[in-house]
Amino acid sequence: MISKPVAGIAFAVLTAAVVLTGCGDDNPDTSPATDTATTSPVASGAATESVAGNHNQADIRFAQEMIPHHRQAVEMAALVPSHSSDPEVNDLAARIQRAQDPEIATMAGWLQAWGVATPEGGEHSGMGHATMPGMMTDEQMAQLEAARGPEFDRMWLTMMIAHHEGAVRMADTELAEGANPDAEALAQRIIDAQQAEIQQMQDMLNG
Repeated sequence: MISKPVAGIAFAVLTAAVVLTGCGDDNPDTSPATDTATTSPVASGAATESVAGNHNQADIRFAQEMIPHHRQAVEMAALVPSHSSDPEVNDLAARIQRAQDPEIATMAGWLQAWGVATPEGGEHSGMGHATMPGMMTDEQMAQLEAARGPEFDRMWLTMMIAHHEGAVRMADTELAEGANPDAEALAQRIIDAQQAEIQQMQDMLNG
C-alpha cells in the first residue's frame, strides 16, 4: 500500500511528464537550414546550365580563338607605358587592357563549363595562332618591342587596327554561326567597342 505523501509525489511527477510531452507536440520540428541547403545548389545549377547547356562548335571555337587573340592585344597594350609618351595612346592601351582581361576570364569560364580545354598562354600569346585574323607574328611582336617613341606609336596603332579588324571578323562569325546567347552578346560587344576604337586609331594616325 502506497502512503498518501508518496502517492502525491508520484501524481505530481506524472502530471509534469504529461505537460512536457504536450509542449513538445505543440512545437513541431522545422529545418530552415535544410531548406536553404537544398535551394542554393538548385539555383546555382540552373545558372550554370544556362551557359553550359546551349552551345555549339562555333561557340567553342569563338572562345578558344578569342582568348589568345585577346591575350596578344593585352600584351601589346602592356608595352605602351614603357615605349610611348603619347597620352592618347597610353589611355587607349589602358582601356584595352581593362576591357579584354575580364573578357578572357569570362570565356575561360565558358570553356570550363562546356568541358573543353582553355588555350594556354606562351611567351608571346600569339604563338601557334598566327593564322587567326589580325594576329601578329613573333617577328612583328619583336619589331614592336624594339621600337620607341613616335615610331612605336605608329607601329602600335597600325598593328592594333589590324588586330581589332581580325577580332571583329571573328565576332561576326560567332553571330552568324553560334548558338550560345552569352557568347553572341560578347561578340556584339566586341564589334561595337573595337569598331569605335578602330576609327579612333585611324584618326590618331591621320592626325
